[in-house]
Amino acid sequence: MSTQAISHDPMLKFYRLVVGLLVVGFIYIIWPYISNVVTMLIFTFLFTTILLPLVDYLERKINSRGFSVLIITVVSITIIVTFLGSFVSNFVDQAKDFSVKLNQEEYISDLTNLIQEKLPAFDLNETDNQTALVSKIQGYVKSTLQNLLSMVGAVGGFLFTTVMVFIFTIILLFEYHHFKKSLVRFLPNKFFEVGLRMIYNIEHQISNYLTGQLLAAVSVAVMSIVGLFFLNLGGANLTLIVFIGTIAGLANLIPLVGPFVGMIPAIVIAVMNNLGNDIALNHVLFGITPVPSPFYIFDIAVMFLIVQQIDNNLVTPVLVGESVGLHPIMVMIALLIGGTLMGPMGMLFAVPAAGVLKVIYQEVSFITKNSHLL
Repeated sequence: MSTQAISHDPMLKFYRLVVGLLVVGFIYIIWPYISNVVTMLIFTFLFTTILLPLVDYLERKINSRGFSVLIITVVSITIIVTFLGSFVSNFVDQAKDFSVKLNQEEYISDLTNLIQEKLPAFDLNETDNQTALVSKIQGYVKSTLQNLLSMVGAVGGFLFTTVMVFIFTIILLFEYHHFKKSLVRFLPNKFFEVGLRMIYNIEHQISNYLTGQLLAAVSVAVMSIVGLFFLNLGGANLTLIVFIGTIAGLANLIPLVGPFVGMIPAIVIAVMNNLGNDIALNHVLFGITPVPSPFYIFDIAVMFLIVQQIDNNLVTPVLVGESVGLHPIMVMIALLIGGTLMGPMGMLFAVPAAGVLKVIYQEVSFITKNSHLL
């Protein structure tokens, strides 16, 4: 029987379908137990892809793989720790000042007066009702602030994951080329060239995608910083704008979710800095419209929406473009599946993972169609 006849055997196709379903079912069952490890490995691979060119370049200069990995790792950790430490330190200081303001009831009373002016349907003329509303607002704001600060409790798990990812990244950076050679040795001779091409195409696919996404993130960060700077010129009194812009750029790496995450720190800081400021309290959108925008909240939201529209319609199509070569419908399906399985992190990994699966499918299809020539 010829190879082509075997490949079209209905029983063989049924057998492959059953095996495929069993594999998918097995992964679905054990996924809750391995999802954290898989996430670590994916981050490891992504960080390795980003840092590998720098390590290879430095190795060519100093002729030492170990020192190259050490230098790049130390510099990367220093940048990340310095950024996060500075942001957290400054944010905590502002949160403490905000807590002091909350103990001064007149600041919250200003909010009550604003609500009474803008929403006359609420009956706040009676002292008891006004006092009750003040207490409720104080309670909600304090609760929100406590929830933000309580997030520090989750830092332990995050730090553990981060440390493990860096350890895996260091190992993989040091052994990357040896690992790649070892992987190639397992390829059968007749699939050697196809395997090499698959590995190259996967590396090329992920590298192009990450490069485009990182450049898009940088552009969003720069546009956000510029936008926040112009809001400050209008009296928004925003601090930490470089940190906020950087967070907005990094959050933009997560499709659909990122734009909303990026504006949250700006709004929180705007409220904390402007509480008790009558001008900010009575501000209208962009200072010229009749739309109320207390504490510049809607100004910030509109600014981020404009940045995202520029990114989605101009920047990302140019920088990322067809890096993964997927139809927009397939991209949306990948995002939905990734979000369902792993939440925001799944959405971050969905598109490059779909691109890798596409490369594997193309190579397997090539082998299947041309197996009689191998």
